[in-house]
Amino acid sequence: MGYPSDILSTRAVIRPGKYVVIPPEGLVNNVIPGIENCRVSIVASPKYGASFVQYLITAQPGGGTSRPFGREEGIEVFFYVLEGTGTVRAGGEEHPVGAGDYLYTPAGTGMEFCCTGEEPMRAILYKQRYIPAEGVGEPQICFGNEADLEVFHLDDMENVEMKNFLPTDLAYDMNFHILSFAPGASHSFVETHIQEHGMYILEGEGVYLLDEDWRLIKKGDFVWFGPYCPQAAYAAGRTRYTYIYSKDCNRDAAI
Repeated sequence: MGYPSDILSTRAVIRPGKYVVIPPEGLVNNVIPGIENCRVSIVASPKYGASFVQYLITAQPGGGTSRPFGREEGIEVFFYVLEGTGTVRAGGEEHPVGAGDYLYTPAGTGMEFCCTGEEPMRAILYKQRYIPAEGVGEPQICFGNEADLEVFHLDDMENVEMKNFLPTDLAYDMNFHILSFAPGASHSFVETHIQEHGMYILEGEGVYLLDEDWRLIKKGDFVWFGPYCPQAAYAAGRTRYTYIYSKDCNRDAAI
């Protein structure tokens, strides 16, 4: 990396239990047993208050898992390809993948991935502990591409589009979504809710309210906010402002 070109500074903001903004410039490599020839950055973990773990993966050609990831009892996994080509394997089936492809594996199933192209494959990897509920059935492996998902309009606003990656039935205790704002669009109100989100910005730039602070957010940033953190966004640039994010759902609060 070499010597710094200027005075050291960062846009990173860490407010444990409230919210986190992590720009790509500050990411470091984390060595994870079972993931080889990959640059791995852990961007979300219980160490600052998240209930899940999220990784940004850059797999070099031939790089990937050397054993199933997320096979531990109770652990469910979501994988999303940002760019590049490779394969994923789960439940005895292997699929070729490219940008926009995704895979969800239920608790204890595990998954494998490998970069098969000549260029690196970049991806989001996510794991959390599944919360079972009586009488709702069992979640199933889900594989597909973001381009094939149905488009909804958030709160009936035509300039804000939303997609659901996973089925919305009660067997699933989490989901991933894509939210995309046209230039100048925004949330319809400031949201304050029990769910937490882990968000990766896919394109554009925006101004995001997190707790009491308005933060400038742009492509490549990771953002997390915890339960009951007030949040809302405006698309501030000349292009769409789009992010993929996790959401816990379909379960009562524990006491």
